[in-house]
Amino acid sequence: MSAIRPSRDGKLVPVLDPAELARLIPDGATVSVSASSGLACPDRLLAAMGAAFAETGAPADLTVVNPIAAGDMFGIDGIDHLANDGQLRRVIAGSYPSGPSSLAPPRIRTMIDEDRASAWNLPSGVIFQMHSAGATGQPGIITKVGLDTFVDPRRSGGALNDVTPRDLVKVATFAGEEWLHYPPLRPEVALIRGTTADAHGNVTTEHEGAPLGILEQALATHNSGGIVVAQVKRLAKAGSLSAQSVRVPGALVDAVVVVPDQMQTTETLYDPALSGEILAPDGDIEPLAQGVERLLARRAGHELQRGWIVNIGFGICAGIPRVFHEEGRGDDVTWVTEQGAVGGFPLTGSAFGCALNPDAVIASPSQFALLQGGGINAACLSFMQIDQFGNVNVSLLPGRSHVSAGIGGFADITEAATKLVFCGTFMAGRSGIVVGDGRVAIDSGSGVPKLVQDVAQVSFSGPRALERGADVTYITERCVIQLRPEGLVVTEIAPGLDLERDILRCADAKLLVADDLRPMDASLFEGPPDA
Repeated sequence: MSAIRPSRDGKLVPVLDPAELARLIPDGATVSVSASSGLACPDRLLAAMGAAFAETGAPADLTVVNPIAAGDMFGIDGIDHLANDGQLRRVIAGSYPSGPSSLAPPRIRTMIDEDRASAWNLPSGVIFQMHSAGATGQPGIITKVGLDTFVDPRRSGGALNDVTPRDLVKVATFAGEEWLHYPPLRPEVALIRGTTADAHGNVTTEHEGAPLGILEQALATHNSGGIVVAQVKRLAKAGSLSAQSVRVPGALVDAVVVVPDQMQTTETLYDPALSGEILAPDGDIEPLAQGVERLLARRAGHELQRGWIVNIGFGICAGIPRVFHEEGRGDDVTWVTEQGAVGGFPLTGSAFGCALNPDAVIASPSQFALLQGGGINAACLSFMQIDQFGNVNVSLLPGRSHVSAGIGGFADITEAATKLVFCGTFMAGRSGIVVGDGRVAIDSGSGVPKLVQDVAQVSFSGPRALERGADVTYITERCVIQLRPEGLVVTEIAPGLDLERDILRCADAKLLVADDLRPMDASLFEGPPDA
């Protein structure tokens, strides 16, 4: 790779345009891309690579690595620029764009579904660690993250289609225990993103919602003899940046591409509150409207205690902090997200991973050390399916394709958390559900069971959680269920529902009923105070 490294004039870093960058990338390279869906994606670099391939046929035969996801969930940017036959050969990602069913699927998902590229979905935190292993010359990592999930090679090894080998991840025995072994990553190219680069290539991230893992990706690539390219918003004079604010030192950066109109997220040009530069007023946080999402958020909040550190996931569970804010409990817990925000108010949509008024924004790999090590008190996550064993599917929408959004940090979070709260509707689709007047009313029309005999894909292993003594609760608008050694046990039922008709008959999974079955608190079914 040294042959394609840009030449330097002393310590001055080359400043390239995107087309020049595309010409630096050789065929067959492994390219590590830093991004988190619509957050901090070096999209102009990816677009230039796609355009170069369309014009010249190069760079081709690439392996692309995304620890989280590159581009938004609709497939209008990010990795979709590279989803071209002949250009993309393999992809390893924590998440993938999925898009709503009303739109055409993202190109990368179609490419995977049609077996036109090999593709793996691995836990995001693990992928960061695979970079660190590559940087330090280690033979990979061994971890329990992913055991007995679809990442386990005894299931599918994280492979997403029929042309993808199942042996990238291996089962290992060490000190008498079973682990998973993931190989090291030694990329030839790293595409990272920051806000400012000085003339020596030092990179800061002051306008970014999170620094993610740009340092780990740069180290893995630099130490392997590859090139590190930073897309930034602006240039600064050499020596003008605070040394404490530099996220990636210029000694690791081989070239810079300046994009003055760089978006902060795919839907935000720039908001200093998203990057923690100002304290934003929180009076504009609107309460959740009356309905299922509010009900689930309020009931989940009853599982949490003051002083806890709580991971909050993507999806319907993201309403929990909003309810806490409304009820004056915003400071009761410290929310954390896998992107690196600690404290503050977690945001949703294209700004997911950012937080208003955070206490700190740390590197994503450091946040995963907190999560994988069980350093949180609880995790609140969403689900698509639950099966008779307590397994949860969050990564594959049944009947849609080989991949939905993917597992992301879900497996990293759930492996060691001592308390897990999963939120979701009892049936697929929420039409015909009315919440109010201290009860829930349900139209008995069509619906697809989400409590099934076997989930379409195991994202979380119920049996492993039981083995390590985790407290697992599933919250729906119809009932609350606990995972116990004897199975799934209904412990609470929504007022106004019939146990047999509205719950037991509507589940394909076998449900047991607690001897002390009680009604859910009627106050949960009330609307906001000013509603």
